[in-house]
Amino acid sequence: MSTTLSGALIGAILAFALLVFGFWGFLLFALLMGIGALVGRIVSGQLDLRALAGVFTGRRTSS
Repeated sequence: MSTTLSGALIGAILAFALLVFGFWGFLLFALLMGIGALVGRIVSGQLDLRALAGVFTGRRTSS
């Protein structure tokens, strides 16, 4: 699945959520999608939590 198709699919799902659940339901839905994406990246090993925590605490830089 290409990134363009993935983006279009995610946009369609979010638009449907906005129509069905209203604005606050849409925000909750988008927040939960983001959390799910982060969890998926952590589980697959594509996101290192220690490095991310170091960036936010000022111990390391992103460059």
